[in-house]
Order: sequence, then structure tokens, then C-alpha cells
Amino acid sequence: MNQELSNKKIKLIALDMDGTLLNENNEVSEENRKAIKAAEAKGVKVILSTGRSYPRCSEYAKALELSSYLITVNGGEIFDSSGKLIERTSVNTDLVQWMWDLSQKHKTHYWAVSSEQVYRANMPENIHDSEWIKFGFDIDDDAVREEILQELKNDGTLEISNSSPTNIEVNALGVNKAVAIEKVCSFMGLAMENVMACGDSLNDIAMIKEAGIGVAMGNAQKTVKDTADWVTATNREDGVAKAIHKWVLDVK
Repeated sequence: MNQELSNKKIKLIALDMDGTLLNENNEVSEENRKAIKAAEAKGVKVILSTGRSYPRCSEYAKALELSSYLITVNGGEIFDSSGKLIERTSVNTDLVQWMWDLSQKHKTHYWAVSSEQVYRANMPENIHDSEWIKFGFDIDDDAVREEILQELKNDGTLEISNSSPTNIEVNALGVNKAVAIEKVCSFMGLAMENVMACGDSLNDIAMIKEAGIGVAMGNAQKTVKDTADWVTATNREDGVAKAIHKWVLDVK
């Protein structure tokens, strides 16, 4: 397997942020920063592919001097290097209303991403007046989480994932990081086999599965590790840098 992976020509690196590129203090380590810079110097493009909204990740892309696309809200939005929106896929407002009602019924924490802002403690008076890209639940109680998850799955028109073991993230059906990366590849004249993708949670599984080299973090959820081609170190141990060194820079 490793020999087969070693033969792949990686031209694009897609990095999740939380639990992957960032440590627990929301920082990019110096080792990760250096590895990204070295990859870019070699002509390999690096993109952030995150569940975060644009305002919560664009500064990181600027600080890292990334010169390519930016995938946000689990693939719900794609931006170019100048910050121009290329594509947005929204969730039906009736479904957002229903999910918000579910969160109120079960008294769960929630957050919702509209085209304008992220709501955490309160929703707008009329949910139907906004364009929504993602809804999220954060639920400590396993039984409640499972009950809500089942209701969401039974609907059948939603893309369901998570970015931590206690949350549920919901996008429009067919929206995920892999689909967004495929679109970016088409813009750049690349194929998915030219991509190395790194992540730690269920919202990373699709891109890890579809990429030429799918890398799970050492701190990743078990299902993600089982899906990946290779498991690197944790996000506290420069796991992204180690993956770039091994599969892109050929540093032993």
C-alpha cells in the first residue's frame, strides 16, 4: 500500500483545521507552517477545507500566505484566493426551522451558519428571511444525540457529519468536502488522485476516502482512521507537517 501511495503525484494538499492543522489553542505550529511553505515552494498548492465559516478561517489562509481556493462550511462554500465567492449551496429554510425547533425541544446547544453570520445563542426572528448553509447541534447526552441523529437521518434530504464526537453537523444533501475539492480540482486541471487530504472527524471522511492519499490524524475518530490510507501524529504533535514531509516532500 505505501509503495502504491508513494507513486502518487501530489499537487494539492487539502487540510481540515480544527483537530488537524490547529492545535488545542487554535494555533498553527511552526513545524506545520514550515512544511506548508515548503510544499508551496515546491509548486504544491495547499487549501483549507474546513467546517468553519469564511470569517473564521480566512485570516489563517492569509497568515499562511496560501494562494489558492478556500473551502468553508464543510463544502457549502468555495472562495477563490481573492476572497470572491465561487459557489454556495444552501439548506432549505423549512429544514433549518425544523432543526432549530428540535434543538429547542431537546434543550441542546446549537449553531447555525447563514450567508451573513454565525448564530449561537439566538436565531433571527424570521428564519425564512436568511440563506442558511449549515446547522449544528452540540449534545453531551449520548441518548439525546442518537435520537436527534436518527430523526435527521429519517428525513433523507440532509448531509450529516460531525466535527467532534459530541456534535452533529448538517448541510444540504450532497454537500461535503470531497465534492468541493473535486470542483477545485476541475478549476485547477487536477484529478482527485493528485490530492492529499488530512482530517480528524466525520466531516473529513469523504475527502479522505476520495483523495489520492487520505491521511487521518493521530487524534482522529476511529472511523476516520479506518477509512484513511495512513495515520499521522496528532494535531499537538505536528501531524500535518509529518504527513507533508512523508508524502509530498519525501523527507525521511
